[in-house]
Amino acid sequence: MSCEKSAEPSEAAATEAVREACAQLGLAVVAIADAQQVPEHELYLAWLAAGHAGELSYLQRDREARRDVRSLLPEAQSVVTVALSYQFPFDDTVTPGRGKVARYARGRDYHLVLKARLQSLLTRLGDALSGPLLSRICVDTAPLLERSVAASAGLGFIGKNTLLITPGVGSYTVLGELLLSCKLRAGVPLSPRCGECRLCLDVCPTEALRAPFVLDARRCISYLTIEQSGAIPELLRPKLVDWIFGCDLCQSVCPYNARAPLGDPELQPRPSLCSPELGKLLTIGAAQYRQLVKRTALRRINRTSLLRNVAVALGNVGTPADLPLMGVAMLREPALVREHLAWAVAALAGRHPDTVELARTLLTQAQAVEADPTVQAAIASALLRLSDAVPSVTERA
Repeated sequence: MSCEKSAEPSEAAATEAVREACAQLGLAVVAIADAQQVPEHELYLAWLAAGHAGELSYLQRDREARRDVRSLLPEAQSVVTVALSYQFPFDDTVTPGRGKVARYARGRDYHLVLKARLQSLLTRLGDALSGPLLSRICVDTAPLLERSVAASAGLGFIGKNTLLITPGVGSYTVLGELLLSCKLRAGVPLSPRCGECRLCLDVCPTEALRAPFVLDARRCISYLTIEQSGAIPELLRPKLVDWIFGCDLCQSVCPYNARAPLGDPELQPRPSLCSPELGKLLTIGAAQYRQLVKRTALRRINRTSLLRNVAVALGNVGTPADLPLMGVAMLREPALVREHLAWAVAALAGRHPDTVELARTLLTQAQAVEADPTVQAAIASALLRLSDAVPSVTERA
């Protein structure tokens, strides 16, 4: 669309057309920003320089592209930014033998939902607005500082947990953007509204929120369970408790989420992803895994990473009934999983002293056939922990 022709609708009329189309598509939370340089980019560069991005190499690689929205579409004049809520009731109680998946990943993959909605929005705008219209749809994967853009549009404000908070909606939202080559009326940024509250900082068990508005991804449970490619640091494993994909702790305590309305129906959680049984997940095959994660955000990690996370959760909240399954998995799963299972067997036995002998037997059996040096070391360490905790039958005799 060329907004310079006299036949084109006015900026105000075009903006109203965008908002009406969004409302018709269930995109009620919408705001508009000018396509320009992102003011927070220098803060972003400082965050990268501090090493807080960890293994997220793409953030370093695309750092300059994130400086200006127009790097994604040179002709862009406006950014329509939308938020879709995935807030649904959930019991956050820690349940023995069961794990937790972050709320955004319990339903249909939000990438698919938002891209489809934004594509429909673009189609409607093409019908409503005359003239050539250049555009680009972005949902999470493009090199765009989307929370900063959304905040500049007035869609919400950045909270101390570094997430976008929309008053009346909360922070349980996923974001999408539509870059357009026409000029729309931009919104006004909201002032920060966290005040003296620091609930999100205090609840984080790994202290990933190093200070208000500063997240060290390397310590974040979401990073550790999704982005971390190798072993999860042993000192942090107990702090993951039952999280096997992502984490919601810093959102669950946020006052702005206390009375948040129900989320979008298309993001309704799947029963299989709400409080899944850890023992069953540990035995899941490749085909079953593909079916479990199909068209969900869990596709972000592979089966090995999921079982690594399940192993840690079993160490923290597993039950004695899970031990035999863990012993079998230690003989057949990839080395990364076996390494974490060795730790988990000892951790579980430490919580259930009556299982120490079984745990020692399982670890000894695995040790006899283990060829990987890293896993061998993990088993030896686990056996040592058991010896320190409870004497063996021979020693007691």
